[in-house]
Amino acid sequence: MAILTQGRLNAAFLISEANDHRSRDEEIVDATSGALETGTVLGKVTSSGKFVRHDAGASDGSESEAGILLIGIGAEEASRTVIRRDAEVQQSELTYAAGANAAQETATNAALEALGIVVR
Repeated sequence: MAILTQGRLNAAFLISEANDHRSRDEEIVDATSGALETGTVLGKVTSSGKFVRHDAGASDGSESEAGILLIGIGAEEASRTVIRRDAEVQQSELTYAAGANAAQETATNAALEALGIVVR
């Protein structure tokens, strides 16, 4: 019998959000360097305004946390919903920057809280 593995469910990280989807914005997400899962912490590239996976070591704007991807995206560039404010999220369901250690995750959580996204 084949074993099936289920990935993360879309929006599984989201505990609560503001009424009328006020927590959400439609943004261009650039995932051309690799697919991104739901719950991926995103940064915003200053020059293009596009959202990419958060990278604390970058210097193009993506080093600053800007939101969390609501629904996963394949290796493409497309419009996607991003949680930008007024929400509660489950830490265990977030995907942090590649190679992030506990201290970096704590710093990311603090930056998200500054946006109004409470990490539980």
